[in-house]
Parts: sequence; C-alpha cells; structure tokens
Amino acid sequence: MQAIVTKFLGPTNVRGSRVKARADAGSLTVGWDHRLNPDANHRAAAEALVAKLGWGEDAYGAIVGGSLPDNSGYAFVFVNRSAV
Repeated sequence: MQAIVTKFLGPTNVRGSRVKARADAGSLTVGWDHRLNPDANHRAAAEALVAKLGWGEDAYGAIVGGSLPDNSGYAFVFVNRSAV
C-alpha cells in the first residue's frame, strides 16, 4: 500500500484554494471547502483519491493521518481497524 500526501494550494487569479492529494498510483486536486477545518479538508482530499483509485476501506482498513513535521502538508495511511 502507498501513503497519500496532501498539500494546500493557495488561491490564484483564476482558481480558489485547493488541496492536492498524491500517491505513486496517481493524484487528484479538490477545491477547498470553507465549511471544513484544515484537517477535514486534507482528509476529504485523501478520501477522494482513495475513491478514485478504488482503494476501499474493506480491502485495506481505516485511513488515518496527520500533519507532517515540517508543516508542508498531511500524510495518510491505511491501518488495520483493530489498531485504530
């Protein structure tokens, strides 16, 4: 299994704020949802990538994550449900 790393992309003159989720298998960018806090926005991007890649929780377990030590984004991995 691969880790998913997410990164905040600030607004430009053309696009609003976004979050990019990436793994070796692919990537995806989603718009920032102002109803959510930063943690939830990064999780939503990771979950959208999981759905796009067909990595279901039934096959791989629960997804957990948190911010990276250098504050460059977030990382998410799958863990066995009994470990959560």
